[in-house]
Order: sequence, then structure tokens, then C-alpha cells
Amino acid sequence: MVDHEADTSAGTAVADADGVDRRGALGVAAGGTLARVRTGAAELTGALRRVAEHVLSDPEAAARATIVELAERSGTSPATVTRFCRAMGFDGYADLRLGIAAETGRARSAGWTVDIGREIQPGDPLERVLEQIMAADTRAMHDTAALLDLAEVERAAVAIAGAERVNIFGASGSALVGEEMQFSLHRIGVAAWAWNDVHSGLASAALLRTGDVALCISHSGQTREAIEMLAEGGSRGATTIALTGFRRSPLAELADIVLLTASQETTFRPDALSARHPQLVVLDLLYIAVAQRTHDRAHAAFRRTAQAVDGHKAARGASS
Repeated sequence: MVDHEADTSAGTAVADADGVDRRGALGVAAGGTLARVRTGAAELTGALRRVAEHVLSDPEAAARATIVELAERSGTSPATVTRFCRAMGFDGYADLRLGIAAETGRARSAGWTVDIGREIQPGDPLERVLEQIMAADTRAMHDTAALLDLAEVERAAVAIAGAERVNIFGASGSALVGEEMQFSLHRIGVAAWAWNDVHSGLASAALLRTGDVALCISHSGQTREAIEMLAEGGSRGATTIALTGFRRSPLAELADIVLLTASQETTFRPDALSARHPQLVVLDLLYIAVAQRTHDRAHAAFRRTAQAVDGHKAARGASS
């Protein structure tokens, strides 16, 4: 069968013999098979994108299909399926099939991916909506854990633990996530500020120096304000960290350290909103890693801050 559309993926723009590690080129860390495909699919086009979409639409069927069957069902060719596997970081089609089969088997036994792709309807009962949200968030968490490079988390934690100043940037919903991180760091004595206004953020970023940290949150990695603020901090010598869902995004390419998250879009919750919980999980991991590396200082700061607000808590047994 002959492809009707050329393979124009950025991740496979060169021949297989060029020696490029395509897993690195697409920024997909070793981990969950379907997480790799979901993340990598966003950066594919043409025939390769069709293969990814078909695999994601019915992973169990893909795990049972031969390479010829998958090619026919996706309207491509066996050669394209092979290139797709390499673009996703697999040795070949057998590697992809085994990974999908193992993952779908675990998911089926755990029971958390049933009907996960089903659209939420306006008339669905709240019990059904809750099941769908829990399933989507659970898969996003698992995918994030599979994608996350813990060595990068370690580097980020060391940078923040040793920084005199940490600036956290984000716009819209990402700004809310950034404020959570600022609050957590502040409670353990880390000098951190969260900025959601581009003018204030740029002014603060301009005051950063070598040894400081600029952490920017953007799921798409394409928000212009976020990119500008991180770039300004980096130009002043600060270590730059990007928390994003796309390794090949402008924000990620600008950063010294990249922390990847996955998302599972559902009705009424597009990617940017569904990414919030995985973002918070990664930042919570980063916060704890910082606290571990500044244990004595963090413990003392947390104790003092807790004591400072203790008087504002209602006494036990007091009537409302």
C-alpha cells in the first residue's frame, strides 16, 4: 500500500541512517508506551500522525494488529509504521506492540481507563462525570510519571536549593499553579516570587543574577509572555526551568532544565486545564526535593511559619 500523504514530521525529517536518537529528538523519555505516543503525536504531521491517532483511538486493537493491518487501518504503509515506531523511540513494531499490550493489560486489570476517551454529555449524571474525570486525571498522572526525567528534577531541585532568589512565571491558569509553588517554597524559607503580569515579571527577571532561578510554567510552551520572561531571566545568568507538555516548544528549547507533564483532555476541560493536576504533582515533587536538600533550614522555617499563624486557628471545641 502506498501512502497518500508524505511523512513531514519534524521528528523524522532525516533518514534513519543519520544516527539521530529520535526519542531524544522528540523529547520523549523512556516510560509508558502510550504516554510516549500521546506526547509525540502532537509533534507529528501527515501519515505519521495518522498512525499515532489510530493507535491511540484503540490501543488494544493496535496491540493485536500486524504491521500490515495497522498500516491499512491508518491509511499508510508498513514502512511508515516502522518510521513511526522509530520516531517514538522504539526499536521496531514488535517493541511497540509489546509495550501497548503490557500497558493495556495493566490498565484493564486496574480498571481506570474504561471509556476514558468517551465524551462527557450534558445530560450525564454527576456520578458518571466523576468517574470520567478520575479516569482522565489518573491516566494523566501515570503518563506524567512515565515521561518525567527524574535527573532533570534533581538538577532543578539543586538549583532552587542553592538560589538566592527564585522567580516563577506563568500566565492565566499557569499563574495559579505558579502561585501554589511560590507558597510552598516560601513556607520553607526559599526566597520565591510568583509573577503573572508580563511587565512586573520582566522587571523582576531583569534583576536576576547568576545563581538565581527562573521557573516558567506553560503547558503549550508557546505563550509569548512566558517565553519573554524566561528569556529575560536567562539573559541575566539565571538558571532557567520550564514546566511544559511539549519538549520541542519554544519555551522548552529556551530552558536549561525541562520538566515534562502529560494531560488527558476531556469535554469542558481542554489540554491546558487538564494539565493542571499533573503540573501540581511535578511541582510538589520538586518542592519536596528542595526541602530534602535544605532539610535543617526548611524544617526550622516551616516550624516558625506554622507558629506564626497558629494563633489564628479556632480553638478545638469552640462553638461556631
